Amino acid sequence: MTTPTPRPNNLGTARSGAPLPGRHLPGAAGHGEPADPDRIRAEVGDLLAELGTPPDVGGTSAEASSVGADLARRAHILDQAHEVLVQALATVDKI
Repeated sequence: MTTPTPRPNNLGTARSGAPLPGRHLPGAAGHGEPADPDRIRAEVGDLLAELGTPPDVGGTSAEASSVGADLARRAHILDQAHEVLVQALATVDKI
């Protein structure tokens, strides 16, 4: 039985030139500012505040059309919030 040789702890450094996750993205570490948690929370919070309360789904066909448009708007806002989070995760160095 052999005893494992301890390895140096070089977290955050690339081995043999291997790129770190998110380094290729604009604004990523090495290409600008890293993800700022307060800024990300504020952006996502602002987007979620735009959602407001969901509309009542009962009623006439004219109201149903309005509900469909509102759902599309809400889906777009949620997609924007998701993109903010995806971009933030891409800038974080993975361990």
